[in-house]
Amino acid sequence: MSIKPTTTIRIDLDVKKQANKVFDDIGISMSAAINTFLKAVVREGTMPFDIKAQSTKLKPANAKLNNAFILKKDEFYTQYEDVEKEMLNHREQLKGKRIFCNCDDPFESAFFRFFVINFNRLELSGLTSTCYANSSLAGKEYPLEGTTNAYKAVVTNVPDETIVRPDGSLDLESLFSMKENYLEHLVGDGDFRSEECISLLKDADIVATNPPFSLFREYIDLLESHKKNFIILGNMNATTTKEIFPLFRENKVWYGESIRSGDRKFFVPDSYPLNATGCGIDNNGRRFIRVKGVRWFTNLKSTRTSSPLELTCLYNQEDYPRYENYDAIEVGRTQNIPKDYEGVMGVPITFLDKYSPEQFEIIMLANGNARTNVPSNVLSEVNYQLHPEDKGGVGIIDGRRVYARVFIRRKSL
Repeated sequence: MSIKPTTTIRIDLDVKKQANKVFDDIGISMSAAINTFLKAVVREGTMPFDIKAQSTKLKPANAKLNNAFILKKDEFYTQYEDVEKEMLNHREQLKGKRIFCNCDDPFESAFFRFFVINFNRLELSGLTSTCYANSSLAGKEYPLEGTTNAYKAVVTNVPDETIVRPDGSLDLESLFSMKENYLEHLVGDGDFRSEECISLLKDADIVATNPPFSLFREYIDLLESHKKNFIILGNMNATTTKEIFPLFRENKVWYGESIRSGDRKFFVPDSYPLNATGCGIDNNGRRFIRVKGVRWFTNLKSTRTSSPLELTCLYNQEDYPRYENYDAIEVGRTQNIPKDYEGVMGVPITFLDKYSPEQFEIIMLANGNARTNVPSNVLSEVNYQLHPEDKGGVGIIDGRRVYARVFIRRKSL
């Protein structure tokens, strides 16, 4: 059954018309005004008659989160600027496609907002976004009729004129008043692993979202099993896992265009603790944290994946020591890869930011799981020798372990 993003309160038509005129002059939507009023009631504990400031403290959500959210606290909401910067690099691949955004409340998600605002510019054929019922932000700004917050938002037509209101919010009433677009409750809780969400996944051309970091391996495995094109946000630590590193090695997955280093800002629920450096509350009262090592993961082709790395260094034994347990040399920084060395080299994981499959071959990952995750024939190829200090396969130099290294080899000189 289709539903609309409206409240259930009754408002006199003349009062509504006059109030909307005032709100338009102020530059806010009626939804924002009503939310301001309700937050003021909570703050004052009575009917407020002089509403001057909006409280930045919201009542903590009491929704029961799933185990990943409770243990990992990774209900993160990506900034619009980060989504826009990356997606516009793939406009040709996105053109004419059906986009699926799950793992986010559509009305809180920067992904949904970006694709709606740029729907006509990208000439999309459709946009579907699903909401997880137990997310603490689900349905907060736009509560929907019914007993569950799990729903899907389907958009196949967006008006040519802007749907962004003066206060920056989307004119959702106008968007979903178009007969081609609709909201509909899901039968289940909207988990990306549910049967109905997998059915929506099958119908999509490209998936774009920010899945829970704690479930990232399971999420990307689902995309791979259904052979879907995707561009999703994750932590680069996931690259070292046995499920994902082989995808990089086989050139099935690579990093996106726009993020190379530094941390990224994510909005979080009101109950999230802000006890780390860089966390805070912005001017709109939204809590945020900063996360290091964030990358876009994608299998959409781009110019970066074929751009060779410019090499300037020359090999010498003093600057490039050999590992005691591998027939390979240590290269501590990607920029120091020697241009005249033909053998196997161990480079930092950040090498993948500049990796070109036309220039290099990825052989394996030398980390604490190498003995169990790397095929025996590959270990033989790099002449791995068991070392009592390597903790499962980490490279050893002068009796000490180094950080995890990607073993690579030049394809040509």
